[in-house]
Amino acid sequence: MMIATSSILTTQALQVHPAKGQARVSFIGSRSILLEAPGEFDLAAQRWIWALSQIAGAWPDVAEVIPGMTNLLTILKETPESPEAVADRLLNAWDNASSVDLAGKTVEIPVHYGGEYATDLAALCDFSGLSDRDVVRIHYEATYRVFALGSAPGFGYLHGLDARIYMPRKTVPSIKMERGCVTIGGMQTGVAMLTGPNGWNSIGYADLQMFDPSAATPALLAPGDTVHFVPARIEL
Repeated sequence: MMIATSSILTTQALQVHPAKGQARVSFIGSRSILLEAPGEFDLAAQRWIWALSQIAGAWPDVAEVIPGMTNLLTILKETPESPEAVADRLLNAWDNASSVDLAGKTVEIPVHYGGEYATDLAALCDFSGLSDRDVVRIHYEATYRVFALGSAPGFGYLHGLDARIYMPRKTVPSIKMERGCVTIGGMQTGVAMLTGPNGWNSIGYADLQMFDPSAATPALLAPGDTVHFVPARIEL
């Protein structure tokens, strides 16, 4: 595994705004508001989410901001007297934000492709029409960006999957998928953080500690990081 450079927040002043229509906002409970970016699931939209996170996180009435996959959850310190005013403020900030990029570290994740943990590789080959070797090669040749952390402690949602190896999430999840399985779900890929039910499709295994609660920085990955999967072994 190689990790290089620390996270830096930089402004991309010339970045084209991703909006293709107005962002959507909705309240979750009495103190949380979710903004969902319009347009495509892509890096341009995520850069605006990162920018909005920086802006809203500095507001005095905000307790926490949680960037997601082209969405932002803003948690207020108190129940607002006017939820509509908060929604308008968030939408106005979205419309007037400047795109930012999180130039994070580079992480290489060694993967054992195939073998006993690649329980869904054959199904992915059937779905894509590709050979198992092509699926594996396409997966490790891509460069991925961490858009957000969520679902389980330390789990990174990675953007950059080649559309040729797109695979829908399972309609019936696997009952027990092992921690460390390298998976594909739709147009995303990632590494399972926990052993248990999982609806993504496993094509290999990464024997790497991705989350250490006792460490100063528990999660190996962070939003903005660049990820490369490196074939440590290919067993097909």
